[in-house]
Amino acid sequence: MGFLDFLKQPDIDQGVKEYRALPGAVLLDVRTPDEYREGHIPGSVNVALQSMDRVASVAKSKETPLFVYCYSGSRSRQAAAILQRMGYSNVNNIGGIAAYSGKVEQ
Repeated sequence: MGFLDFLKQPDIDQGVKEYRALPGAVLLDVRTPDEYREGHIPGSVNVALQSMDRVASVAKSKETPLFVYCYSGSRSRQAAAILQRMGYSNVNNIGGIAAYSGKVEQ
């Protein structure tokens, strides 16, 4: 790991590709419900950052692969840390939808 590796942003397009290739994975949008309604990645589930305690309703097992995104990558980074502290062992912060080049639905 290089000195500046922590500055690299996750690649959301690659993260969505990995999510789609992994049966049973959950694509977690941690933006607000209003932001989610404005446009989200198809197949994603909305659990706002402030409501991380509700994630158990979409990820029953702590081993469930979780792919977390928000708008810019900041809230998804926070959510990933919270999920890991909650005991989820397969958490992937894939960054922000602002950098996503795929289809978005409302």
